[in-house]
Order: sequence, then structure tokens, then C-alpha cells
Amino acid sequence: MSDLYRFGVSLEKTLIEAFDRHIEAQNYKSRSEAIRDLIREELIRKEWREGGTVAGAIVMTYDHHKRELVSVLLDIQHDFQDTVISTQHVHLDHHNCLEIIAVKGKASDVEKLATTLKVQVGVKHLSLSISASSAE
Repeated sequence: MSDLYRFGVSLEKTLIEAFDRHIEAQNYKSRSEAIRDLIREELIRKEWREGGTVAGAIVMTYDHHKRELVSVLLDIQHDFQDTVISTQHVHLDHHNCLEIIAVKGKASDVEKLATTLKVQVGVKHLSLSISASSAE
């Protein structure tokens, strides 16, 4: 017996036409795949709002010549050692570095880490990408 469950959905014609244009532009193979992704994304947002466990990546660019910034960023990561899984450091040019920080933990801890890093003087940009910590 399959774990696949089929169900019907009724939508206004204009809504399904807009959805079909969207899934074609995104190169989905079927409406089912697109709907599965939408459901997963909403469930991840729900975990985030409710303080569940999430996994993700913090991507940050910064000026490594900014006085003491590298030390401060490292100290912050050590303060969140239960959340930080690994880091990758890339030298973009003479002044700029890219850091990718893999994270896993309580949503509130991940968000606090990202915010604490982002507000440091010399951090030029930071984005946080969150995913579920377990496959659904």
C-alpha cells in the first residue's frame, strides 16, 4: 500500500490559471509537486513561529579590515556553539569576506544568532535561510 494520499481541491478558475502560470515558470513537473512545496514551506513557518527546531544557513558578507570585527564574529559564534554546526569562510577580495554558517536548533536561538551577527558594524549583508530540521 502506498503512502501517497490523493484528494481534490476546488479553486476559482482565475486562481488555478495563475497557479499554473507560476508552476510553469518555476519548472514544476506537476501541480502536486508545487502544492507539496507550499505545504512544506508553511509547516516550516509554523515551526519557526512556535519555536520548533529548524536547520538552515546564515550567509554573511563583511569587511574583514573593520577593527576587531573578525574576533567579535568568532566570539558570537562560540557563544552559540550549540546552534552552529559548521562554517565556511571565503575571501571575496582584499576587503570582503563571505561566511556561510550552517545552523540547527531552536528557531528562536537561530534567529537570535543571525540578528546578533547582522547588527555588527562592518557586516554588509546577512541573510538567513531556514528549512525543516527533519524531512516531512
